[in-house]
Order: sequence, then structure tokens, then C-alpha cells
Amino acid sequence: MLESCALLARLLLHQGWCLTTAESCTGGLIAASCTDLAGSSNWFERGFITYSNAAKSELLGVDAALIDRQGAVSEAVVRAMAMGALAHSHAQAAIAVTGVAGPSGGSAEKPVGTVWLAWATPMGVTSEVKHFDGDRAAVRQATVRHALTRLTELLQSQNPPQASA
Repeated sequence: MLESCALLARLLLHQGWCLTTAESCTGGLIAASCTDLAGSSNWFERGFITYSNAAKSELLGVDAALIDRQGAVSEAVVRAMAMGALAHSHAQAAIAVTGVAGPSGGSAEKPVGTVWLAWATPMGVTSEVKHFDGDRAAVRQATVRHALTRLTELLQSQNPPQASA
């Protein structure tokens, strides 16, 4: 995980950007993975652990009516979490995740392993749903890996490396 964080760190530093996270099902594991890397204070700004619906509303400004209407594990809510993380921080990039890590809490529409992820930058918000296999720990670790990898890919596509002269 440190290797993927190191690449992400280089991309953020190159842009002069900082990262914020808004985590529900991972409970801070994304932030912990980032801050495991020495020097992360140069590019990791803050993390929000918004496990409860109230925390999503109070800390990130996610509309409680949206959560009631769509459910906490939804595209609309994760996108609002990502935008709220940017609005309530000094960062230019955000990762947000919300899901059903298990072993309980799943439903026919949102089985265990369902995770919504969103990434926000000044260029906009990208989101997707993933279905990860395994137990609670496996779902959470897969979410962390995917969240970091996908942000790295997005940053690389938004700002491709310059060819050397």
C-alpha cells in the first residue's frame, strides 16, 4: 500500500495539492494508509470519519433528506460526501467511501461488499460502485486499495507527465 501512496503523494505534490478523505465503511483506513508514509503532512490535509448518518450531515454537510431518500450507501450520498470534504477542508482532492462491509447490514439491493466511491478535484467528481468479495476486513482493504489506485489514475489522466526535453 505504501508504494501506491508514494506515487499518489508525488502526483499531489507536483500539483501543489492536498488530499482529504471522507470515510464511512473504512473507518479511517484510507487516511491511516496515507499517513503511514513519511512526509504525508506535506500532502495529506485531513480525514473525516463519518460512520453515522448524523456525522455525514454534521461534518460534511450531506443533506439528511438525501440520506433518507437514497440511503447512506448510494451514489448521491458518496458524491455529496466528496464535495463536502473539499468544502470543509483546505484540500484540492478528496476521496469518499460508503458501503456495506459486513458481515451483516446487506440487502438484496445492496449486498455485503457493495461500496460506493467518489473522487473530487477542481475538475469535478467521479464516482463508481464496486462489489468486493470476502469478509469485513477484505472488503475494507479492497476499498482502500481501489480508492487510492483510482485517485492516482484520475490525477495522472488530468495532468499527464511532461515529456523530457
